[in-house]
Amino acid sequence: MTVTVDVADLEAKVKAMYRQVAHEPHGAFHFELGEKVAIQVGYDVDRLAAVPTGAVESFAGVGYFFDLAALEAGETVVDLGSGSGMDAFYAASLVGPTGKVIGVDFSPDQLVKARSLPAGTGRVEFREGRIERLPLDDQSVDCVISNGVINLSPDKKAVFAEAARVLRPGGRLAIADIITERQLTEAIVCNADLWASCIGGASQQDAYLDTIESAGFTVTQQRVNTYNFISEQARSASTKYGVKSISLLAIKTYPPK
Repeated sequence: MTVTVDVADLEAKVKAMYRQVAHEPHGAFHFELGEKVAIQVGYDVDRLAAVPTGAVESFAGVGYFFDLAALEAGETVVDLGSGSGMDAFYAASLVGPTGKVIGVDFSPDQLVKARSLPAGTGRVEFREGRIERLPLDDQSVDCVISNGVINLSPDKKAVFAEAARVLRPGGRLAIADIITERQLTEAIVCNADLWASCIGGASQQDAYLDTIESAGFTVTQQRVNTYNFISEQARSASTKYGVKSISLLAIKTYPPK
């Protein structure tokens, strides 16, 4: 299906929502935030305790993928849509002081919050940018991670092409995201409010995986996560269209199809 959502309207609503996530993490959303959902989807409690509290409280991820990513000391990692920084700080504890983690986000409020937090173990840097046009050099990172963000992009083909561009040969893409079992209707896809709520932009699963592999990846592992939306509108869409969270690992196998 061709995306016909108003991109400018979508961007404004995404920025407004994640401004609220940064400043009012205990407010009402379609999705859960914070430590409770992080532990529910699989984050290690002890390692999570070392992440700055401000980053944890604004965590809006939809799954766990660090076991798939298998990060090693000294690696360079980029987090697409890093938000207030929880996954970036968590990754830093895995790559250690000789590694590097770069968070990329287009939300000024999220960037300000992330940059105000102590970096903890390892080196963490937050850059303003779009996940469709990453501010990174070719073949400069070992692993690309992302949590519940790619569904928000109206150009997922560009997102995965950029991930492939910045990864070294054999590099890993380890992500959690929202997808659907059945194709969403045009009315839902055109609704910027539902996109900003992580529903309207969710791709049908087969199409999503095909987009990844067409960018030059081989998907090697995937699983469905224990994750639920909390609003009635979101739950209804989940039931009708099979909206769900998955985590996956893909390996860069150049050239793209």
